Amino acid sequence: MPEIEALRYDPDPCSIARTLDLVGEKWSLLVLREVFSGVRRFDDIRRRTGAPRQVLSARLGTLVSAGLLRRDPYREPGQRTRYEYRLTGAGMDLYPVLVSLLRWGDRYLVPPTGGPSLELTHRDCGEPVDLVLRCRAGHELTSAREVLPRPGPGARLLDPDDPRAVPAARLTATPAGSAASAGR
Repeated sequence: MPEIEALRYDPDPCSIARTLDLVGEKWSLLVLREVFSGVRRFDDIRRRTGAPRQVLSARLGTLVSAGLLRRDPYREPGQRTRYEYRLTGAGMDLYPVLVSLLRWGDRYLVPPTGGPSLELTHRDCGEPVDLVLRCRAGHELTSAREVLPRPGPGARLLDPDDPRAVPAARLTATPAGSAASAGR
């Protein structure tokens, strides 16, 4: 049986976990959805998301502090200065994540209306937008089974005495998503 290499490494320095700490709750993702759609003002975001005022204020503050959004001042005649929320480069880089969530929901959580409520099209030609996963050599990947997770430069081996360490005998078990277990 092949060794499950991931079981030998500490799962704590995980980019997925750190990203979820930042944007992994409903209100943050809905704020990003709105800003990606061009909604930039607090009251408009609140109205569109249904977020309580204090929750929205806290989420916007977190997203600004993390560098995903920036605040740009504006002032309506006779009013105090307010702020619009605009995406930074780091915020823009989250777009494929939101599109992936949208596509997954369209496929597995069909709304009562019978179809997607939002279609994404290319601004220049009008064709539907698809997400594609490719390796750096340009090969299109159609399944997670085509990807081999390997420890990166920040990976740390678990000490065998660490309570999270998997017993050595289990390190050679067949992973659930592998080809060997696919027929089960």
